[in-house]
Amino acid sequence: MVTMATSHVTPHQNQIVPLHLSGNTTEQQNAQLQQFLGDAVLQAYRTAIEQLDQQSAQAVLDMHRKLKAEVADRIVEIIHRHTFSDKYKDEEVGSDRTYPPMYRVRPLEAQVSELRKIFSGLGKCNERLQRKPLPEGAEAWFAVPRWQAMAATYNEAVEMVLAALSSRRKVSNRIIGKMGPTFLRQSERSKLAEKILGEQQEGCDLLVVGAQAGMLHRGSSARRTRVCMAGNEFGLGVFSFGCMLLTHPERLSTGDTLMIDCSGDEYSVRGDYSFDRVPLFDFDIGGLEFSIFYDDRARNLWGTPTGFLYKLV
Repeated sequence: MVTMATSHVTPHQNQIVPLHLSGNTTEQQNAQLQQFLGDAVLQAYRTAIEQLDQQSAQAVLDMHRKLKAEVADRIVEIIHRHTFSDKYKDEEVGSDRTYPPMYRVRPLEAQVSELRKIFSGLGKCNERLQRKPLPEGAEAWFAVPRWQAMAATYNEAVEMVLAALSSRRKVSNRIIGKMGPTFLRQSERSKLAEKILGEQQEGCDLLVVGAQAGMLHRGSSARRTRVCMAGNEFGLGVFSFGCMLLTHPERLSTGDTLMIDCSGDEYSVRGDYSFDRVPLFDFDIGGLEFSIFYDDRARNLWGTPTGFLYKLV
């Protein structure tokens, strides 16, 4: 059965344990957190004492178990609320752009079959992973080849995907001839996520990735999206999203749909390693367009597709 893409989270996603890309907290971070949180609790205590008399203080003491649990829960909630970065927060605009009504996520088996037709020689895929609950934030399971199974370099693999797209639909490439490593590269976060996925799904040419196709970060600049990602979240680049377009051409098929910035990749417009642009996919009456845009510009037209890592147990 074909499922519809949606940005809603399913009830059982808490069964998935996120795998954070930056690893565990350091001893230094733990010590700093303990110190300033302790200072905050001490300050709260001193302020509260000034407002209590013997009777009200005793009432608090009588409720110590309940109060202790409530304070602990409140502190944890406050900490998690402040893990969301304020960096580049002015690079967000409202957006009501959505996916085309005809867009549906195909069953994983159909995605794998289509990619094997397009790129001959692709081998194993652990399709059983789709039986797991989706990670929080993901919309569906997608099949994405390991680029190493297709080409010697990432840039060559990107060229192969763009060529495959061009053979199936009209594509206007605005940066043709400027796709080498001095122009286009993967972000370090996306490279790390790709490495982890490859290790988790060892021996597979086609990786199973829980992902969302842009709605989660619509209206944000690429660099704002990068700093706001969840600990287990990573941006999808041209190669990954290009493969998703090969299996789901309807995702970009109307002019009023949510367009795509591929913030899993970085682009240098002069080929001088100053990577301040981001690759884009959009659609107009002429067909699919591939171009670049500033990574610090927010537009209501764009959204960033991302993937999510989780612990395999």
